[in-house]
Amino acid sequence: MSEAPAASPGAPIRVFLLDDHEVVRRGLRDLLDAEPGIEVVGEASTAEQAMARGPALRPDVAVLDVRLPDGDGITVCRELCSRMPDLACLMLTSFDDEDALLDAIMAGAAGYVLKQIKGSDLVAAVRTVATGQSMLDPATTARLMRSLRDPEAAKPPEDERLAVLTDREQAVLELIGAGLTNRQIAAQLYLSEKTVKNHISRLLGKLGVERRVQAAVIAAQVHEHEEDKR
Repeated sequence: MSEAPAASPGAPIRVFLLDDHEVVRRGLRDLLDAEPGIEVVGEASTAEQAMARGPALRPDVAVLDVRLPDGDGITVCRELCSRMPDLACLMLTSFDDEDALLDAIMAGAAGYVLKQIKGSDLVAAVRTVATGQSMLDPATTARLMRSLRDPEAAKPPEDERLAVLTDREQAVLELIGAGLTNRQIAAQLYLSEKTVKNHISRLLGKLGVERRVQAAVIAAQVHEHEEDKR
C-alpha cells in the first residue's frame, strides 16, 4: 500500500481519461460516470493533450492507456505525477508486458490493469487507488515477480541507493519486499505501526521513490542480485 494522501472524504473521485480510441474513452466515461461518487472531469486522446489538460483539471485518478500514437502513458504518468504528487495513475493496456509493468511502477503508477478486466473490477481499481493504495492485476504482478527472479530480465540492482539506509530501514525494506503489511512488519520487528510508517516514509525519500510498491520492486531486485552472488 502506498503512503500517498487519499482524496478528500465525501468529495467525488475526479477521474481523467487518456486513450487514443474514442470508443474506449466513451465506454470508460459511461461506466465510471454511472457510479456513485465518481466523476469523469476530462479526457484526452494523445499524450500532448493529456499533459495540457490534466493538471488544469486536478483529477484524483488518471486512467492512462500505455500505448499512444504520440508517446506512451508511462511518460505521461511520470510527468503528471511530478506536477500533481497526490495524483493516482491507473495504467490500462491491452498488452501483457512485464517491462511496461515495471516501468509503470517506477514511473509512479498506483495500479496497472489489462483492458480485459471486468467493468466492476475496473471501478473497484479506481476506488482503490483513489484511497492512496496500490492496485496491480494479480496475473501481471505474478509475471513481474517471475521476471525479477530471472537474472537476464531483472534491471540493475540498487545496492548503492540501499547504502544510504540505516540497518533498521533496510530490515523494513526487506519485509516490504516480502509482501508484509505494516502491522506484520511491526510485529516481526517489535515496533509500533506508527514507527514502521515513519521508517517507510524515510526510506521512500532516501530511495527517491514515492510509492511502497516501488520500494518492493527495488527490494526484490537487490534480493535476487544477492542470491545470484551466492
